[in-house]
Amino acid sequence: MPHQPEGDPAPESGALPTSALEAVAERAFSVYIHVPFCRVRCGYCDFNTYTLGELGSPTSPATFVDAALRELDLAHDVLGPTTPRVDTVFFGGGTPTMLPAADLARLLHGIRDRWGLADDAEVTTEANPDSVDADCLKALRDNGFTRISMGMQSALPHVLATLDRTHDPANVARAVAASRAADLAVSVDLIYGTPGESLADWRTSLEAAIALAPDHVSAYALTVEEGTKLASQVRRGVHPSPDPDDEAEKYALADELLTAAGFQWYEISNWARTPTDRCRHNLHYWSGASWWGVGPGAHSHVGGVRWWNVKHPSAYAGRLAAAQSPAAARETLTDEQREDERVLLGIRLADGLPIDGLTEAGRHSIAGLIARGLVDGPMALRDRRIVLTQQGRMLADLVVRHLLGLEWAGTA
Repeated sequence: MPHQPEGDPAPESGALPTSALEAVAERAFSVYIHVPFCRVRCGYCDFNTYTLGELGSPTSPATFVDAALRELDLAHDVLGPTTPRVDTVFFGGGTPTMLPAADLARLLHGIRDRWGLADDAEVTTEANPDSVDADCLKALRDNGFTRISMGMQSALPHVLATLDRTHDPANVARAVAASRAADLAVSVDLIYGTPGESLADWRTSLEAAIALAPDHVSAYALTVEEGTKLASQVRRGVHPSPDPDDEAEKYALADELLTAAGFQWYEISNWARTPTDRCRHNLHYWSGASWWGVGPGAHSHVGGVRWWNVKHPSAYAGRLAAAQSPAAARETLTDEQREDERVLLGIRLADGLPIDGLTEAGRHSIAGLIARGLVDGPMALRDRRIVLTQQGRMLADLVVRHLLGLEWAGTA
């Protein structure tokens, strides 16, 4: 697992600066719930997750739910009465659906009781195909969940085996069908670039995902994170490192097949059938809105203040039992940092960035980026917005450096 970033001490009360609190009422507000439990640890994953065997008896799912409800109480007290109704809720992990549906519903009701939910609130939970059945999914829908994000990753058993994913590929179709029967919107998550995955393998996975007729598809390039089992295997020569050229070819294939199937890209790694099928929760992240992250290791952002919780579930529960904030540290973003993040995140979106909001150096880089085929020329000239081409999406970090004036547009 990665080390947490360094930051400033966070007050035990969880109190936020007045300037941050004033910003809460100005934009949509979201809640993220991090459920830290997994049945097994996938070899590529560096998220803050634990198997129940690793944690032992003092820390259980029931303990976690009680602690998370205490953190919701803390959040309600800290944010105050001007907090708007919650627009989106996202249960991530880990495998949130390792919790009984009744516990997930209890947490969602806890959010509703403290702030209320918007009339059209989007409520998503991630799920492993093996961790849900028809009764579970119906219970989730009956209690206010609207969306399932299904961890498919691949349709090929040998690719799943390399990733240490344990689900049967056939269970994905069953889980998606059951989600549809429960009237839940469905997103399917894929990973490309796994060692041993050919381009034909990736095409098979894409075609299998499209055949499920989901509302939304996410496709992420595999990253080998330090401290993971996969990183150790790559270091020892068991598996080769992912090849950037191979991943670029696979990204282009994903965009081609998904577009042909009627999906529209709206963020570099995300495609939706219609604008209303986009993941609003993630759009809040990318647009710099405020959210409170509940759970061990969860990150939050409110009005330019960002903080992160202690990672271990026992330490997390212990702090809340002692009426203390679980925050490990925090940082207050400077105006320059917030502007850099606006460009870094905003350029990932199909809506792009307004040219007039860039610095002089950023504006001067645009002609070179258009000439290199990284930025849509007509959109820049006609609509005064920076929108990435497909090639630009694959080199988004490079484009960001130019727009921030960190590189001249003529350099590689």
